[in-house]
Amino acid sequence: MSTLAAQQQALLEALLAWPADDAMQKIAAHAIDPRARGLKAYQANGHALAERALQAAYPVVAQLLGDESFADLARALWHAEPPVRGDIACWGESLAAWAQTSAQLQDEPYLPDVARAEWALHQCAGAPDRAADLATLALLTTEDPAQLHLVLAPGCAVVRSAWPVASILGAHLEASPSLEEAGAHLRAGVAQDAVVWRAGWRPRVRLALVGEAEVLRRLLDGATLAQALEAQDSANALDFGQWLPMAVQTGLVLAVQAADT
Repeated sequence: MSTLAAQQQALLEALLAWPADDAMQKIAAHAIDPRARGLKAYQANGHALAERALQAAYPVVAQLLGDESFADLARALWHAEPPVRGDIACWGESLAAWAQTSAQLQDEPYLPDVARAEWALHQCAGAPDRAADLATLALLTTEDPAQLHLVLAPGCAVVRSAWPVASILGAHLEASPSLEEAGAHLRAGVAQDAVVWRAGWRPRVRLALVGEAEVLRRLLDGATLAQALEAQDSANALDFGQWLPMAVQTGLVLAVQAADT
C-alpha cells in the first residue's frame, strides 16, 4: 500500500474510531503531522452529518429521546454502523436493530418498533411512483379473486408491534391522537399494527383495522386476493367490503390486476 493510501485508510479509521480517544493513536503512525491537526474537525462534521441524517429519518424518535440523547445516539450509530453508500439519506436503517440491543435504551422498549415504522415512512417517501387505475376495480365483480392481485400504493408496509406505535407516531406527527392518549396507550401496553403508505406524494401512517395487517402482509408477499382473505383468522377477519372503499379513497389500493399479467 502506498504512503498516501495508508494515510487515507488511517484517516478513515480514525474518523470512525470509538471511543474518540483511540483516534489519535490510529492516525499517528501514518500521519505526516503526528498531531493530526484537523482530525477533531472532521469528526465533528461527521457527527453533525449523522445527527442531521437521523433527524430527517427519525423525527419522532428524536422527540422521544430529546436533543442531547438523540445526538449521542446518532454519534454512537455512526461509529457502530458507518455509512456504506454515498447517499447519506440511505444511512440509518440499522437504528431499530441497534436500539433493540442497546443497554442504554432498555428502559424504552418501544423505541425499536417506532424506529421501524419511521424508517418505513422514510423509505415510502422515495418509493417509485405509480398511477392509479380505478377502472380495473371492475375486475372484482367479474373475475375470480383467486386470479386477482391488488396493486398497493408505493412504499406500502406493515409494522406489527406489541406497543402503540400508530398512536405514538400519530400524536407526534399529526397531533392525532393527543400526546396524553398516546401516553395512556403506552402505559397500558396496548399493542398496535401500523399501516404505512404514500397517498400521492405524502407518506402516511395509521392504525391498522382488525385483520388488515395480516391481509396486507400477504398481499405484499405476492398472494392473490383470495389467498390473502382465506388465510385469515375468522375471529379477527378484515371486513373487506368496508375496507376496500376506504383503501381506494385514501390511495392505499391503486388498481386490480389479473394474476397472469
